[in-house]
Amino acid sequence: MLVCHCNIITQKEIEETIISLLDEDCWQLIVPAKVYHAMSKRGRCCGCFPNVVETIIRVTEEYHLRHDQNDSQVISFIDRVRSLRQQYGSMQHEGRQKGHRAA
Repeated sequence: MLVCHCNIITQKEIEETIISLLDEDCWQLIVPAKVYHAMSKRGRCCGCFPNVVETIIRVTEEYHLRHDQNDSQVISFIDRVRSLRQQYGSMQHEGRQKGHRAA
């Protein structure tokens, strides 16, 4: 499935890049810009970034569960990342909605 239309990047390419980053350091913070940099690409319109964030969360969770990490530690970490994404993602969305047009 094509995730980034600007750079023609597939879901599989993003997943493979995330796994290679996790192989280097399994507890590093992975963000879309880091994934794109590892692929020698850059975000253009950045419309794909929310999907890339979801992919990062899913692949990281699966990676840690596959590598026999402490399950409770992994789930706790992933849940924290999800809650931060919801908190800050919704704040950003609210800011755009409220401040979109000056009165």
